[in-house]
Amino acid sequence: MKKVKCGVLGAGWWGTFAHIPGIIGHPQAELVAIQSRNADEARKVAEAFGVCHACQTDDELLAIEDLDAVVVSSTPNMHYAQARAALERGLHVLVEKPMTLTAAEARELALLASKKRLQLLISCPWHFTPHALEARKRIRAGEVGEVRMISILMTNPVARLIKGLDTSPTHGTPFIEPNPGSYSDPAVAGGGQVYTQISHVAAYLSYLLDSSASEIFARFHKDGSAVDIYDTLNIAMECGALISIASTGATSLSERAFELRVFGTREIIYLELWKGTMSVLEIEGDRRSDLGQLSPDQIYPHEAPVKNLIDSVLGLAENLSPGWLGVAAMEIIEAACRSARTGRNVKVSMPGAKQWASI
Repeated sequence: MKKVKCGVLGAGWWGTFAHIPGIIGHPQAELVAIQSRNADEARKVAEAFGVCHACQTDDELLAIEDLDAVVVSSTPNMHYAQARAALERGLHVLVEKPMTLTAAEARELALLASKKRLQLLISCPWHFTPHALEARKRIRAGEVGEVRMISILMTNPVARLIKGLDTSPTHGTPFIEPNPGSYSDPAVAGGGQVYTQISHVAAYLSYLLDSSASEIFARFHKDGSAVDIYDTLNIAMECGALISIASTGATSLSERAFELRVFGTREIIYLELWKGTMSVLEIEGDRRSDLGQLSPDQIYPHEAPVKNLIDSVLGLAENLSPGWLGVAAMEIIEAACRSARTGRNVKVSMPGAKQWASI
C-alpha cells in the first residue's frame, strides 16, 4: 500500500495539535520529518510523536529524499517562502491560513502549483463539515436561486492572543504554546482579526459561491493594539452577491459565533457553524428544513485539511480546499486593509482568483 511521506514545517501549536496527529492517524501516510527553529522543541516533538527527522531549518527538511508532501504551519510571514520552496522541489503543499502576507504572493504560489500539477491546499477545516458540503451543493446546483446577499457574524475569543497579552491558544491543551508575537506582531502575523479570523470567512465565501471579490469597503478598530481587533467589511462578489461581515476576537470565552445567512431568490440558508446547525427556508411557501445537529468532532474538524491533502495526493478524493481559495481570501484581506487605511472603497486589483490560478 502506497504511503504519502510527509513533513511539517513549523511544528508549533497548530502543527502539533492538528496536522501531526492527522498525518499519523491516516493509514496511507507516514510522517518522516518535522521542523522547528528551536532545536530543543524540534527534538521534543520528534520524540513525542515518533518522527525520524527533527530539523531546525527549512532546507534541512526539504532535502530529505522521497518526501511527497509538506505542511506549512509556521507563522504567516514564513508561509510564502516555505511553500514556494516546497513546490519548486515538486512537493504537494498544505498551507495554514492566512495563505501569505500579500495577494501577489498567494497568486504566485497558486500559479506555481498549477504549472507543476501539484496539489496546493489552504487549511480551512470548515470546508469539510457535512453542512458546508450541503450548502455548497445547494448553492452551486441553483437550489437557492441566485444568491443576492450573505450576512456574517464571526467571533472567536482570540483578542488577548492578537493583542500579545496572552499566548494561551483557543483549542485544546497545547503541546507547544505560540511564541509571543506570533499573532500580535504585524511583521509576523500580517494583521490582527482580518488575517487571523476573517481569513476563514473570506475563503468560505469563495468556497460556497465559486466566486471572488470585486470590491470592498472596510473599517477596523484596533482597541489600543498594534493590529485590528474589531472589523466590519462590505464586499461585492464577482457573481453579484453582496456580503456584510462583522468580526471580532473580543468576545466571551463561553460564547463564540460563526453565523451565516445566505439569501437566495428561492431559499435562505441559515448556518451556525460553531453550533453545528443548518436550516433551509423556502421563500415561497415558507417550508423550513433542519439538517440536524453536527457532533462535536464534526463542527470544527481540525485534522480534515491534512487528511484531504493526503487523499488528494493519492487520487482518492477531491481537493476540497484548493489554493485558489487562499488567493481569493488574500485578495479580500489585502483590499480590506487598504480600505481601512484610506477610508475608501477598494476594487480588487486582479479578481478572478480561480481562473487566474488555473492558467
